Amino acid sequence: MDIRLIAIDMDGTLLDEEKRLSERNRQALEACIRRGIYIVPATGRPAGGIPEAVRTIPGVRYGILTNGAKVEDLETGKRIAEAQIGWQRAVEVLEFLSAYPAAYDPYINGRGKMEGRFRDHLDQYGLPPAMQKLVLSTRDQVEDEIALVRENRLSVEKINIFTADPTLRQYLWEQLAQWEDLIVTSSLEYNLEINAAAATKGSGLLCLAKHLGLKQEQTMAIGDGSNDLSMIQAAGVGVAMENAMEMLKEHADYITASNEQDGVAAAIEHFILSHPER
Repeated sequence: MDIRLIAIDMDGTLLDEEKRLSERNRQALEACIRRGIYIVPATGRPAGGIPEAVRTIPGVRYGILTNGAKVEDLETGKRIAEAQIGWQRAVEVLEFLSAYPAAYDPYINGRGKMEGRFRDHLDQYGLPPAMQKLVLSTRDQVEDEIALVRENRLSVEKINIFTADPTLRQYLWEQLAQWEDLIVTSSLEYNLEINAAAATKGSGLLCLAKHLGLKQEQTMAIGDGSNDLSMIQAAGVGVAMENAMEMLKEHADYITASNEQDGVAAAIEHFILSHPER
């Protein structure tokens, strides 16, 4: 097995529940980089949302961002690929969501845009303290999200939705899934993520591998949520966390330990570090 690229989800996968990178996980990533293996954050977050502890590891150069809406060279900012929601469609989605008691925000140019009525009451939408802190650091407050997109005709990388109501979450998922040009996924039990249908972590993984001159079988992907399914299926080796959704585990080649038990490091040790360097 010759794995040369590992795409790794952040929340629920590489990071623990407090959004921290463990020392064991960090050492495993650094060991891979020393072997010439690309370590690629594959996340629903924009580039600015990648934790500093991950982003500043020497050798972490590429990112699959906002669920594949962008594949980017993190050093130069060059976009290798992108697939965004057109401004008119984004307005339609936001107007649809405005009728329901959920928080929502569009991602534009790598930043979430969120109205104060949502930012100031994140606890009402089911977000735990660590996630509230992350949201507040990665969203710009705007007066009117819909007007911002419509008046400036801004394409949208992703629309994120938060709700503490599982029934409403399921209803919104079912309704939005009927829009054929969109894809609905989730990375957390209290959120939904809306992307253009062409934007998936799996397509981003394959695009980056091609860009780097790698074969599909030379890639590994590690994740836990439904937004990770496409890359688990696309990768040469798909790894699901022990805390992953059951649906993801069913499609994975291997199930590792949970994000609270350094599951990323455990998978890397199993497939790579326990074998001599090539």
